[in-house]
Amino acid sequence: MQTILAFILVFGLIVFFHEFGHFIFAKRAGILVREFAIGMGPKLFGMKKGETLYTIRLLPLGGYVRMAGEDFDQIELQPGYRVGLILNDEEKVEKIYLNQSVRHPNVLFMEVERADLNKKLWIEGYDEEERLVRFDIARNAIIVENGEETLIAPYDRTFEAKSLWHRTLTIFAGPLFNFILAFAIFIFLGIFQGVPTNEPIITEVVDDSPAAEAGMEAGDYVKSINGTPVKKWDELTDFVKENPGKELSFIVERDGQQVELSVVPETVKMENGEKVGQIGVMYQSPLVKNPIKAIGYGFQQTWEYTLLILQALVYLIAGNFTLDDLAGPVGIYQYTGEVAKHGFFTLMYWTAALSINLGIMNLLPLPALDGGRLMFFGIEALRGKPVDRKKEGMVHLVGIVLLMILMIAVTWNDIQRLFFQ
Repeated sequence: MQTILAFILVFGLIVFFHEFGHFIFAKRAGILVREFAIGMGPKLFGMKKGETLYTIRLLPLGGYVRMAGEDFDQIELQPGYRVGLILNDEEKVEKIYLNQSVRHPNVLFMEVERADLNKKLWIEGYDEEERLVRFDIARNAIIVENGEETLIAPYDRTFEAKSLWHRTLTIFAGPLFNFILAFAIFIFLGIFQGVPTNEPIITEVVDDSPAAEAGMEAGDYVKSINGTPVKKWDELTDFVKENPGKELSFIVERDGQQVELSVVPETVKMENGEKVGQIGVMYQSPLVKNPIKAIGYGFQQTWEYTLLILQALVYLIAGNFTLDDLAGPVGIYQYTGEVAKHGFFTLMYWTAALSINLGIMNLLPLPALDGGRLMFFGIEALRGKPVDRKKEGMVHLVGIVLLMILMIAVTWNDIQRLFFQ
């Protein structure tokens, strides 16, 4: 149960922020958002608020924001359709009933001759007395088919009608909000768990080490080495590593007084053959709860995790790819359960790392991903006109198929690793 709840929290938070990025920028651009979905597949829960249907779906494979004007969104009334019309006080059509009997005292039946539900908003056809009539359609008119209501989308409210800049922002906002989520989580951790100070304070001195022989003690605050000021623990370790076997003059602060110590780092040979210095001290950074430092910590951690994931990605692209290096929903579920055992704060670090990972993966210029769509926007900017929608749609369709094949392979590998090893 703990693993299930942890997975729902992590998955839900990451997907929600990603899709919320798309959603909020689509709304700001004036695009009609038909559905905001968390998960894929059959609907478990749905709530209609305003123009948008908010749903939670069965399969934890992502989510989506369905915008007017995208593929499979167009509604067309073909000649010969028999429809029922309801007019508003301005004699404009506010409801169009398709393929069903209508019980309404003011319904007008029509056999459609022509219609424009997208740009000019009108419908023309023959009434029950076989007269050719024409009505304007309200911008907020509703199509009712088999009991399902769908709001029409005037062209200016569709995704494709918006400027290249607004379309780019709407797509880019999903990955962007994943980075924002990670940044916010790191700030939260910095405020409530504390920010490591990284100060050069000796926590422990190893027995019989060069530091112990020189008289260094736990609690010593290193101020300088060979006259060079030291402000961070990383600076101390770098100085020591670079000077194996060389005598170093340490100035440390102890009980309010400065003490000078001479330490000769031991020479240690690494696996790659490199020789580095070690003096035998250990460090555990104290945590400081400071909101201002927490903001800087948020930037630092987001940047460092981003670099780490990018390095791993370059490693995979360089030819070191195996299925064991990837994890699908099953693998993430397993790892989330293991991480959750170490407490809430550790789970939040894991959530931030996954959010950054999702943001980076979605920015890759691959078909069907946000990065693939941004790539086509880049081509549009260079050409001065959009790529043919059918051709772009075919590229994305192929990308979806390939991604699904990869997802199935990764998921099967996760299942084998989890249950059969």
